[in-house]
Amino acid sequence: MRTLISDIAFLMTGNVLRQELEDAYVVVDDNIITGIGTGAPVLRTPADRVISGARMLMMPGFVNTHHHLYQTLFRNVPQVEHAKLFDWLKFLYEYWKYIDEEAVYTSAQVGICEMLKTGVTTTTDHLYLYPYGNNAIIDAEIRAARDVGVRFHPTRGSMSLGKKDGGLPPDSVVQTDEEILVESERVIHQYHDRGRYAMTRIALAPCSPFSVTTELMKQTAALAEKEDVLLHTHLAETQDEEEFCLQRFGVGWLTPRSWFAHIVWASDSDIRKLSEHECGMAYCPASNMRLGSGIAPVTVMKQTNMRIGIGVDGSASNDTNSFIGEVRLAILLQRVRYGADALTSREALAMGSMGGARVLRMDSDIGSIEVGKAADLIMWDLDTLEFAGGLHDPFTAPVMCDAKHVSFNMVNGKVLIENGLFTNIDVQALVARQNTIAAHVMAR
Repeated sequence: MRTLISDIAFLMTGNVLRQELEDAYVVVDDNIITGIGTGAPVLRTPADRVISGARMLMMPGFVNTHHHLYQTLFRNVPQVEHAKLFDWLKFLYEYWKYIDEEAVYTSAQVGICEMLKTGVTTTTDHLYLYPYGNNAIIDAEIRAARDVGVRFHPTRGSMSLGKKDGGLPPDSVVQTDEEILVESERVIHQYHDRGRYAMTRIALAPCSPFSVTTELMKQTAALAEKEDVLLHTHLAETQDEEEFCLQRFGVGWLTPRSWFAHIVWASDSDIRKLSEHECGMAYCPASNMRLGSGIAPVTVMKQTNMRIGIGVDGSASNDTNSFIGEVRLAILLQRVRYGADALTSREALAMGSMGGARVLRMDSDIGSIEVGKAADLIMWDLDTLEFAGGLHDPFTAPVMCDAKHVSFNMVNGKVLIENGLFTNIDVQALVARQNTIAAHVMAR
């Protein structure tokens, strides 16, 4: 099927040249971008569908590099509003241990839909707890993503140190190293797509260096090498865990296949190590602010060989899933620490798209609007209230004017949002189901 998106007022390609076009068009054949230009399009064969981009700004879809989707069930919990990370974890673990397949399926769809509304076309997720050995919850999450239509890069997370072994989580949500490794292989072999434009890829992700054994960190890295998949974990999110976490660098995790969430507390020498090995990071400003964890040194890191993307993080430490809101906070927080010229709006938008694609090693397929790449496209209606008086630079208006929702979202050539509405999801029914599940779990 050929789709023509014509009369696009402004188009930010996000490619290496950072081209910004006016009066543009994009041609999509099935799921691939096959034409880009300005003015009137000349097509050898007519389009099956024409979509107007008049008064719209088009960008490449955003790539979310860190999340815990199940946490959309645990937003705005008053008992942890003022808690720091470890206290926050200890309280919420006692409720997280009750999640099941239905809870994971529904909460994943809620989080994904909210991200689609705020510009995401690709997301990862870090699912690291499996209550009472319920390994099927990751299958439920993958099914949820497929049913919505997002491009998904979930991670088979893990925890193997429960309370009886000196860890934080309840013993009911941890697994043995052996079971984790067997299940990691199972998920890779069942779901990982190595082809171009893959809609589902798997990474391996121990929750953090202090919630699994050192041996599991080593064996997970070895398995990722064997299966040629990526590695992910939390790293140096808070100051009191920095020294413990960084000791684990010697177990095969300093590699270009790794990306780390947060890295708030890293010295110049730590950053040099990460850069030397081309490691990636997920910058999560809202969560770091919410938990009082600190400000990641992204302004320093962006001058290195590190791959930097943006993540919304779990919704229990963010309370929302607004990716465009995260891009805006990414700028503002860096300026608080490093000054007004620390991070530009265009740099932050690039981190949110091509930067995230590089983190997930998918930059040959997604992250920019170029011929031959997947048709992951978003458009903003520039005639909405938040843009009034803010079109002096339309290309940066969504981030600087604090935009809320896209008008259009296409993932892999399929339109998921048009005129601001979902084309395939009953949002009211989804919200009602989520609220029922959330109330039930928190009442346990």
